[in-house]
Amino acid sequence: MELMALGRIPESGTLARAVSAEVRAALARQRISVKELASRAGLTESYLGKRLRDGAPMTINDLESVCAALGEDALAFFTAAIEAARNSDD
Repeated sequence: MELMALGRIPESGTLARAVSAEVRAALARQRISVKELASRAGLTESYLGKRLRDGAPMTINDLESVCAALGEDALAFFTAAIEAARNSDD
């Protein structure tokens, strides 16, 4: 594993990309904009947008806030992302 310089945001890995895909799918299902979700979750639109474009990974805290804002169970949401990540490696 390569060490990362302080202050540098790591690239999104397979699981992080699966998490952002789950969030994008939930947004589409619920017909909610990124702007609206960011507001509900207490995040800025640019911060959330960067994570949804896989420009940076979401933190667990981000995911908890996003799931609460979407009315989704964080554990079920993360489990679905793990399964999607596993399937993408096949």
